[in-house]
Amino acid sequence: MNNLPVCPECSSEYTYQDGSLYICPECAHEWGKDEVDSKELVIKDANGNPLQNGDSVSVIKDLKIKGSSLVIKVGTKVKNIRLVEGDHDIDCKVDGIGAMQLKSEFVKQVS
Repeated sequence: MNNLPVCPECSSEYTYQDGSLYICPECAHEWGKDEVDSKELVIKDANGNPLQNGDSVSVIKDLKIKGSSLVIKVGTKVKNIRLVEGDHDIDCKVDGIGAMQLKSEFVKQVS
């Protein structure tokens, strides 16, 4: 019976132990026995600044909204963002448009 943990990167069950390390043969990820698995979501803006829930951001380029003729203009300020996992990693409400998901690469943090 294999009591080894699954790979934290690819969830493979075929991990093996080499000394004090666990190794995944499928994705080649290595981690230590005492390494704490912290799945903290780190999302950065276009300038590399880490974002947090509740931050305010500004759009850095015009964004066309799929299936609509609306455009979010450059410089539009979005308040009280919420970070989520996925391709579009920011949930927010844009004034005049409504609920929206944005990619962090198209925003910068404002104070």
